[in-house]
Amino acid sequence: MSRTGTATDYDDGPVGTFLDEMELYGRSTSTIEDYRTTLRQLRAFLAARDTPIEDATRGDCLKWIQSLREDGYAPGSIRTKAVHVNRFYGYMVQTGEFDENPMVVVMEEMSERGDASPTRRRIAVAEMREFVGSIRNPLHRAIVVVLAKTGIRVGELCNLDLRDVHLSNPAIEQYYGVQPRAAVSDRENTLFVPSDVDVGDTVNGEQRTEGNKRHRDTRIPVDDEVERALVEWLAIRPDVESPAEPLFVNVSENYGQRLTSEMVRAYVTDLARANGWYATGAGVEENVTPHYFRHFFTTELRQRTDDGYLVKYLRGDVGDVMDRYTHNWRELVAEPYSESVYQLTTRRNGNQ
Repeated sequence: MSRTGTATDYDDGPVGTFLDEMELYGRSTSTIEDYRTTLRQLRAFLAARDTPIEDATRGDCLKWIQSLREDGYAPGSIRTKAVHVNRFYGYMVQTGEFDENPMVVVMEEMSERGDASPTRRRIAVAEMREFVGSIRNPLHRAIVVVLAKTGIRVGELCNLDLRDVHLSNPAIEQYYGVQPRAAVSDRENTLFVPSDVDVGDTVNGEQRTEGNKRHRDTRIPVDDEVERALVEWLAIRPDVESPAEPLFVNVSENYGQRLTSEMVRAYVTDLARANGWYATGAGVEENVTPHYFRHFFTTELRQRTDDGYLVKYLRGDVGDVMDRYTHNWRELVAEPYSESVYQLTTRRNGNQ
């Protein structure tokens, strides 16, 4: 998309659709003009690099943020523009127009550096506990508890197999006769998230439609609460045909098939909407989606452990110290996690 273009040119296509729909949702004229200005800037920046706005990558967004810094924009203005772009891409993903939001990780990293989004919804542990307590479906409850207490991505959750989880409760072996993989066989109450699963790969005899975005294989502790949610789900999990024995499968129209990210997003959207945490037309910074739980996990555990490197290890982020956490897993990961992790059910046990 190589062109100089006028400002009006940059309002066509997906940008024009987004601005028109924001007007239909009742956003103020000034708010829409702010979005228009930011998206024109981004589109002009991408056009100079022959990149359509729908094909922008995380790297493109990072370079655009850097260009704003070089142009002298204040940190607050840059944060606001980043929120605008994040909301645009998030909306396009929610409506099915775009496949992914390249700003998600950028916003996450900005938040970790202290450039916190001014509009991100804040949910206290007590509120999250009430939310979890309202979920009656064992599958949905297990999904939310695992997302909120491990920080894994939705695609990584969907890729989990029975063999990736080692519980002290013998539920998996008892119900399904599946032994834990070697990586967790000697570590009870642990789940394993491999880093080498890409879309299209065949793993454990099943072709995957989701990829894991981790830089490192990760062993994540499973506390009593997560174990209980998993055991309650496993008690009703249907038998499946896949030799991979997926941990989470559908119990409705695609009965017994591995869950997809779209299915999990639909579950979480319905639950969040019923709780007043999701509104059509609101941005991804305001709505609670599966990715929100990763942010919740990151914020809460960092505050409770005061160990940013531990959180990076659990999230699967790259870092020079990750080998230390891998080799001293029990002392540096399992024990601090167990001592600090928040509780999300009414059966309280340990730290709240």
